[in-house]
Amino acid sequence: MRYHDHRRTLAVLLAATALTAFTGIAQAQDAPEQPGASQPAEGDNVEEDIIVTGFRASLNAALNVKRQSVGAVDAIVAEDIAKFPDQNLAESLQRIPGIAIQRDGGEGRAITVRGLGAQFTRVRVNGLETVTTSSDGASANRDRSFDFNVFASELFSSIVVHKTASADLDEGSLGAVVDLNTGNPLAGKAGFTVAASAVANYNDLSETVGPRFAGLIGWKSPDGTFGVSVSAAYQDTVTKEIGNNTVRWAQARFDSVDGTRCWTAPNRGGTYIAGAACDRAALSFHPRIPRYGEVTHNRERLGLTGSVQWSPGDATKVSIDGLYSRFRADRREKWGEVLLRSNERQIDVVGPTYDDSNNMVSATLNDAWVRTEHYFRQSQTEFYQIGGTWDQDLSDKFRFTLLGGYSKSDASVPVETTLVFDDRDAQGYRYDYSDKDAPVLTFGTSVTDPANFQLAEIRDRPSDVVNQFKTAQLRTEWDVAEGFQVKAGGMWRRYDYDITAFTRDTAVCGNGGRDLVLGTITCSATTAFGPGTIYGFQATNALSELFTLKGSNAPSGTTTQWLIPNLDAATAFTGLYNRPLALDVGNNRGVTEETKGGYLQFDAKGTILGLDYAANGGIRYVRTDQSSYGINSGVAVTVKRDYEDWLPSMNVALYPTPDIILRGAIAKVITRPSLGNLTPGGSADGFNFRVTSGNPFLEPFRATNYDLAAEWYFAPQSAFSVALFRKDIASFPVAISRSGTFTETGLSPNVLVSSSPAALNPALQAQDIWTIATTGNGAGASLEGIEIALQAPFRFLPGVLRNFGGIVNATFVRSEADYTQQGPATVPGGTLPTVTRTETLYNVSKRQFNATLYYEDARFSARSSVAYRGPYVDAGSGTGNIFEGYDSIANVDASVRYKLTDFLELSVEGTNLTDAYRRRFVDVDARRNYENNHFGRTLLVGARVKI
Repeated sequence: MRYHDHRRTLAVLLAATALTAFTGIAQAQDAPEQPGASQPAEGDNVEEDIIVTGFRASLNAALNVKRQSVGAVDAIVAEDIAKFPDQNLAESLQRIPGIAIQRDGGEGRAITVRGLGAQFTRVRVNGLETVTTSSDGASANRDRSFDFNVFASELFSSIVVHKTASADLDEGSLGAVVDLNTGNPLAGKAGFTVAASAVANYNDLSETVGPRFAGLIGWKSPDGTFGVSVSAAYQDTVTKEIGNNTVRWAQARFDSVDGTRCWTAPNRGGTYIAGAACDRAALSFHPRIPRYGEVTHNRERLGLTGSVQWSPGDATKVSIDGLYSRFRADRREKWGEVLLRSNERQIDVVGPTYDDSNNMVSATLNDAWVRTEHYFRQSQTEFYQIGGTWDQDLSDKFRFTLLGGYSKSDASVPVETTLVFDDRDAQGYRYDYSDKDAPVLTFGTSVTDPANFQLAEIRDRPSDVVNQFKTAQLRTEWDVAEGFQVKAGGMWRRYDYDITAFTRDTAVCGNGGRDLVLGTITCSATTAFGPGTIYGFQATNALSELFTLKGSNAPSGTTTQWLIPNLDAATAFTGLYNRPLALDVGNNRGVTEETKGGYLQFDAKGTILGLDYAANGGIRYVRTDQSSYGINSGVAVTVKRDYEDWLPSMNVALYPTPDIILRGAIAKVITRPSLGNLTPGGSADGFNFRVTSGNPFLEPFRATNYDLAAEWYFAPQSAFSVALFRKDIASFPVAISRSGTFTETGLSPNVLVSSSPAALNPALQAQDIWTIATTGNGAGASLEGIEIALQAPFRFLPGVLRNFGGIVNATFVRSEADYTQQGPATVPGGTLPTVTRTETLYNVSKRQFNATLYYEDARFSARSSVAYRGPYVDAGSGTGNIFEGYDSIANVDASVRYKLTDFLELSVEGTNLTDAYRRRFVDVDARRNYENNHFGRTLLVGARVKI
């Protein structure tokens, strides 16, 4: 049925396109060569004192790209990228209307386009689709999302964002196709071109200085037939994120409340005693792991590009482009916390207070499980790409482009170690979340005395994520008549995605009383916890280091000093890295997708009834052969399937005047399912009591996109535009979850990480309530919005004020999708009921704004930019919370530059000048605190030379 609908849509589309095209042919003799695109706006005869170099020139070049396109396109050109105070490409992209970024560790990492998250955006580097992933965040990117933080912005000459689809544009995007382009040596001047910059960057929270270098050397032959260029960029930075975290909120039954016993036996065992105090505490939400801490990010980027171009004549051009990037990121976390999660049964609650959202916002806890953590991860992403393009004119009317290449992104994590000190019977711990952004967390017993702690858990989880693309494409163009062109092509693409992951996790002597040998050290434990229980190695000064929390803005009374394990000493003492690796079952998996297809497109331009127009319409066919593998109950399983799609599209641009363009577009589009959801088999989380299984038969996201826009180029370097867009998503994979026990899933307990509570206590597998989740094919969703943008120099102002200018854009989005969630328990210790909630699509902010005020004269330039993103939900949650997400955030950046000479420029730049906090919430109704962190301001001082 779906294919019948596609053919009917195609027939209507092609009929409309053909009618428009052949009407245009009849009138083509009177048509301009490129309607509206190449004609100057009124007033383009600009006075000589208007500056049209530097930043203004780059803005004008970007406007020309937008103006000359038939579809909806936005761009940034080289000078715009190089002169924004951006750490990486993601932060450059946020200047474009409709684009918002997700930050990690204070830096941009991924983008959303018109409200659709990173997985809906396809990225091409020098025309070749690719994926690059990193492990720079709290978790590795194991999906289709492109991590822009891998690349330094200096490596690229332009970024082009295609917001509407066309038949000749690669499929796979519901949001946008982003083209990243490196060197183009034949576009430069003859002879040598050399440019270099050196910058020192300082972060006021980490109080460190790091270098940032970039350089370019290019050569073009005097006759313009041969060119070569090489560029490099290097950056080393240290930043910190400091704040607090709850690791969500949960419901659970406590041992006692204000002296009232809630169980017939203390600490462990017995049966629950219902009562007003115990029931209220059990049904309210409390923080699972209240904590303050510090995360340090040490990032190093190295990037290299090379481009060789040969054009022996106007009819031939051959290009070979290479790109290498290495992104190293060390992440170190130091936390002081209380582990309520899974341990509420032994905790006595004293003096609890509750708010109107059913939260236990403050309490004193006895027999609490105090924990300090030291976490360290080394990660590295290496990206390689080599590609070639041959553009050939066979005649004045027929030409082709042959394109091919290979790319590989290898994100490896050789070390991911967590060491834990526990004090499992601490007294007098108090938390107070009356101010949810800045809670008071006070330890009642000493957390600086090693005698109170034991080294209880050691973990190491090395992993590797590899993405590979192989691509071959043939594109042809035939000028049938003036104003009418036929485009056709074919493509083959293979995408391989593979994960390997292992664990060295264990709880020291906490595995049911069995002896545990770590290196040459042997110890034993009992299964019951109480005063004097040995469940690990006794902490000592030699195994410890003292951590002092600074820069958290924690309220008075908060404990800001505690012992944490010394990573080097404790790993050597326990022989951690000598332990054998165990397979992380749920994260040994992969997907191979082979796509074949082609397209046919008609392009037309001309005049109808005195109205200039340009249009394209056509269809793209693609067949996807998918093979996914994983481990199911200890057995390697491979599942194969295939599907095909017919994707018609049409773009029309009308030019009522040389300064006004009206655009319309309609297209069928797809995004293939999330890679993590395609895995046969599943994984089990014994910390959060969650079993997740994949579904290799998920349908792609399929949608129909509608776009309508008006653009007014009212003056040089100026434009005002309004764009309306709608996306009707017909198929939409959704999360499906229910409550149950681990035992009923039939999974072997061996899939549980050995240090998790569920592995240590088998009773939790058979008795406690687990979330059992998978993904299914949903009924669809919708998204619609408006994008408004304005940019102009202030030429109407007198004197020096005419050197100012401004850029502002805003995007407003409304979306709806139905999700299945697990709501709060209504009976103490009861199951979590399944509820259906309508909410925005994940990662969709309803409002986002960008504004830049700039000044530029012959020597001096300055800019200040503000990027605002409204709150958004980014995932389903757990433990009875309905969704989780992020609150709004505004980031302010600025730069000042001065040209000492025509070839030497000095700069001072700043990012995140207001030191904005990133606040994450859990439960869309109650808005409970998940985390509240800040990253500090970054100042960059440098110089740039170009000859």
